[in-house]
Amino acid sequence: MGQSVRDSNCIFCKILEKKIPATIVSEGSDHIAIRDVSPQAPSHILVIPSDHIADIREFKQSEALGKLFQTATSIAKLEQLESFRLVVNTGAEAGQTVFHLHIHLLAGRAMQWPPG
Repeated sequence: MGQSVRDSNCIFCKILEKKIPATIVSEGSDHIAIRDVSPQAPSHILVIPSDHIADIREFKQSEALGKLFQTATSIAKLEQLESFRLVVNTGAEAGQTVFHLHIHLLAGRAMQWPPG
C-alpha cells in the first residue's frame, strides 16, 4: 500500500496520524485497532482501515475488505474472545457517527437479536 489517503477533518484519520491519542490494540500498514472511548460492551474495539473511506459502499477492494475482517478476527483471538460480534454501520440511520469505515468488535456480554 502506498501513500495513505486521509481526511484532515476526520477523527479516525487524526488518530491514525497520532494527532489524537487512543488506546491502540493493533496497528499495521493497512489498519489501526483501538479501544472505543464509549464502549457498548465490556470489550469494544474499532478496526479502522488506514485509508479514509467514508463507508463500506465506497470500499472497492474486496481483498482489502476481507483482510480487514480477518484482522478483526485475529484481534478477537489475541484478546481471547470466544464469542463476539462484528458490526459495520453504514449511514446515519444505521448508527454510523464517524464517516470513516470501521468494524466494531463487540464482546463480553450477551448480544440481543435483532440488534437495534
